[in-house]
Amino acid sequence: MFKRLLQFPQKSFFLLGPRGTGKSTWLKQHDFALKIDLLRSRERLEYERDPSILHERVAKLKRGDWVLIDEVQKIPALLDEVHSIYEDKKINFALSGSSARKLKRSGANLLAGRALNYRMFPLVFPEYESGLIKADFKFQDLIDWGTLPLILSAPDHRAETLEAYIDNYLRQELIEEGIVRKMDPFSRFLYVAGQMNGQILNVENIAREAKVKRPSVDNYFEVLADTLLGFRLRAYQPGLRVNEVTHPKFYFFDSGVARAAAGLTRDEIDDAYRGFLFETFILNEVSCYNEYRGKKRDLFYYALRSGGDIDLIIQLQKRNQTRSDRVIAIEIKLGKKIRSEWLDFLIRFDSDQKNTIAQRKIIVYNGTSPETRHDIDILPVEVFLSELYQGKIY
Repeated sequence: MFKRLLQFPQKSFFLLGPRGTGKSTWLKQHDFALKIDLLRSRERLEYERDPSILHERVAKLKRGDWVLIDEVQKIPALLDEVHSIYEDKKINFALSGSSARKLKRSGANLLAGRALNYRMFPLVFPEYESGLIKADFKFQDLIDWGTLPLILSAPDHRAETLEAYIDNYLRQELIEEGIVRKMDPFSRFLYVAGQMNGQILNVENIAREAKVKRPSVDNYFEVLADTLLGFRLRAYQPGLRVNEVTHPKFYFFDSGVARAAAGLTRDEIDDAYRGFLFETFILNEVSCYNEYRGKKRDLFYYALRSGGDIDLIIQLQKRNQTRSDRVIAIEIKLGKKIRSEWLDFLIRFDSDQKNTIAQRKIIVYNGTSPETRHDIDILPVEVFLSELYQGKIY
């Protein structure tokens, strides 16, 4: 139903991404001489007892054949065998998983550059636009419910699907794998983190609201980042001014998952919270584009303590002794009608900065008519996403 942007690599690779993003479905479209699924208990126990049996399984394979190991993080020791086989036989491996945390914490062999690193995200604009029936295509639904394949392929059950996602994966599986030790404090944290999605990170406040110790909250945020369930958006500090906000923001990897974490799948959401979901939706689209197209640009937000902020700064060129930073500054507005005050801080941004040049300034909004005012491009969300994936934004 949905054709993915990610192209199958020509050499061994890790493919990481949260559950439900479509890794297994994408991998099934390719041929493998051997498939190993570590979600299957019998298969997992066999390799846990003796990882070296992998050598026996690949004995008849020839140079250049492909082997798939799904959920490789469940047995990190297998990567030593993979490394050895790759060196001896030059067999290629597709190594997929939902978390890099267990691999990192166990000191697993990450193949020292012999395998490429790829990520799988929820569906993005070119993927869902071509796969959805135009009559049913509403950006508001994507903002409110996210773009996981399970949600877009069965929209009538999206509330139940997202609730199950939170219960079965974010809570239970993280506990079962030993990534999180206790269910109750993590559940309380997850609820508050969902409520605070897209806002400036104040760990002490979250710890107080969730009734969880601050070190545990720090650890839980690391868990969400390592399992690719969320990311910190750093504060942009071009002038290192006292008035600049320095704390990061935190966003879930999908607006629907953020809503479910906040316990809002059965409730009408207000415009204030929907505004943060809209930011989450756009930021994740830009992050996916950044990764899939190999742009690898640093992303930030910018804010002053005295008031005023810019939702997204894309750094195109880093400052050094002879040149300034070059950035794209983007404001993300939920409204359907353009308001003049949306432009104020973007207009001021150039005059406030000595070390930064805004190569382009954009407002993404939920309306239908593109405009340009004061050299600021005001783009409807569909126009912005179309231009983004055509390479016209950066």
